[in-house]
Amino acid sequence: MPEMLSTIHCIARAAFICNTMGKLQSKINHSTSKYRAGGYMEENSPVKAIQQYSPAHTDAVTSVAALKSDLCVSGGKDKTVVIYNWRSGAVLKRLLGHEREVTKVACVFESNRFFSASRDKTVMMWELSGNSEPSQHFPGHDLVVTGLVVSPDASQLCTGSRDNTICKWDIETGECLCRTAISRNLVTHLCWVPGEPYFIQTSEDKLIRMWDSRKLQVAHTFPGKQHIQTYCDVSQDGRYCISSSNGFAGEGCEATLWDLRQTRNRVREYKGHFQTIASCIFLPKGLGLTPVIATSSHDCMVKIWNQDTGGSYCPAGDD
Repeated sequence: MPEMLSTIHCIARAAFICNTMGKLQSKINHSTSKYRAGGYMEENSPVKAIQQYSPAHTDAVTSVAALKSDLCVSGGKDKTVVIYNWRSGAVLKRLLGHEREVTKVACVFESNRFFSASRDKTVMMWELSGNSEPSQHFPGHDLVVTGLVVSPDASQLCTGSRDNTICKWDIETGECLCRTAISRNLVTHLCWVPGEPYFIQTSEDKLIRMWDSRKLQVAHTFPGKQHIQTYCDVSQDGRYCISSSNGFAGEGCEATLWDLRQTRNRVREYKGHFQTIASCIFLPKGLGLTPVIATSSHDCMVKIWNQDTGGSYCPAGDD
């Protein structure tokens, strides 16, 4: 079940880029089609079953995270945070607290706590079993909060902003424990390295940084890219990181695989999108023998890549 939800999580991330009306919908494709690298597709009696539910938000959905095996949490431009049952299409909770659009949501899978960041410069913590009020506030950034990550053991919360700062927070008290500023470090995303005290950060300054959460210091800076880095994800084994680039007309628009072990070198690039790649994710290995990566782009395409060879499978776009 976690593997299935991880896949839905990936597609949901991609969906919000192309769906400006904020609809959440579930598409299940039951098919024996075989996808091969290079875009070739062999079809054997494909059968499609489509379920479309009522919108969860009244404006664009900006972020989605897996909360339980059948629940996801989403944030939107309508300033709300929504708990959604993707099996039934039911909205379980609609939470109001932010004064401006929600930019990020984050949680630990199977946890009862989840977090939201906003253009109102704040982060809020919510309880699944609690009331409709946030259980904790985290004010302190001077500009929109664009990075939000919670450690796998739910003991640490780190945030990043366009104010060039990274902050670490006491989850229980809401106190800012540490704040580090780096010139021109306009944060775009944060993600935790499983089993380690490190998290990865992408930025508009075209750099990817690895942070040590213990002292909130940069532990490593990867070689600079030519374009703004928009998103990052770390493989479940903690060995690799993938980042994505902005771009236009095929210039830039690539995802990059990085080795997080001793060498920390660039391993491979995945090129084929024609506009900014907005998100990238490692798909669960349980889906197949070959490790695969998914990317979603402003060109309204989701592409699946062979992690080892860089070859792309048949892309998913508008039906």
